[in-house]
Amino acid sequence: MSEPPLQQSGSMRPPFERVWVDLDGPVHYVDYGGPGDAPTLLLVHGLGGSVLNWAAVGPALAQSCRVLAVDLVGFGRTRAVGTSPTIEGNRRLLERFVDTVVGHPVVLVGNSMGGLLSLLVAEARPDLVAGLVLVDPALPFGIASPPDPLVALIFTGYAIPAFGNVVMARRRSFMSAEEQAKAILRLSCVDSHRIPAELWQEHLALARERDEDCPDGDAELVVATRSLLFVLAHGRRIRDLTQRMVVPVLLLHGAQDRLVPLAAARRIAALNPLWRFEVAEDVGHMPQLEAPDWTVGHIFDWLAKEGDVAARTARP
Repeated sequence: MSEPPLQQSGSMRPPFERVWVDLDGPVHYVDYGGPGDAPTLLLVHGLGGSVLNWAAVGPALAQSCRVLAVDLVGFGRTRAVGTSPTIEGNRRLLERFVDTVVGHPVVLVGNSMGGLLSLLVAEARPDLVAGLVLVDPALPFGIASPPDPLVALIFTGYAIPAFGNVVMARRRSFMSAEEQAKAILRLSCVDSHRIPAELWQEHLALARERDEDCPDGDAELVVATRSLLFVLAHGRRIRDLTQRMVVPVLLLHGAQDRLVPLAAARRIAALNPLWRFEVAEDVGHMPQLEAPDWTVGHIFDWLAKEGDVAARTARP
């Protein structure tokens, strides 16, 4: 089921198509289009994010690739109806999405939790994944790469049974949905003013929409966060998976990421010398919003070089 192409008033971004598909419940995604014979990229957002996290790079990527971005279960406009917002639930969602909507292998482009999910899909269903672009993926913390103190405090609150719901209720008592969205963007960026004004407004509008239409949104976020922390606690599994990964991988990371320290990304990249690793200086957790030209440039360059096999495999 499709809606008319969206175009913000005064926006420089081309129209895109907002689509819904039934995968044991309605799943929302955005279709940026692209050449019909081009490799397909599926953009996967992180914890607390949505398809809007890719709005600054989607149109540019669609100049040479077929580009889709999906709202994970419990986030954006995809409600947790019939599917769990856990890591396992969203991994299954991505597998069904590629099987049902795309119909052939894709290059998964995942940010934060979406990067970790992309790795797990490649492990569980290698037939669906031609290559990976990991943008500041969620990675295990360690003594040599501790998280930002504020981030550690927030995650600790979510991890304690029942306490996460209390934390969310307290936040709601003194912060509106818009203020919470602003706080997340500021935490994720070195300079949130780099995000185009129209994208700020779209993020805030979605926050208002979810506040009105998703009464269980806080509970879904807590469930997703605890599930993510559980997976990250098993760091050895992720390290082993990194070493076994055979598809081409591009790892992009912001040098000033407060949620996933650069040191953690360096350690993971060192485990597999076939991975290409690029660092964006003076950029935080979301290079695709804060440094879109840098992000798009490295993805295209990788697809033309180390990721050439992935580009050819991801064509229809």
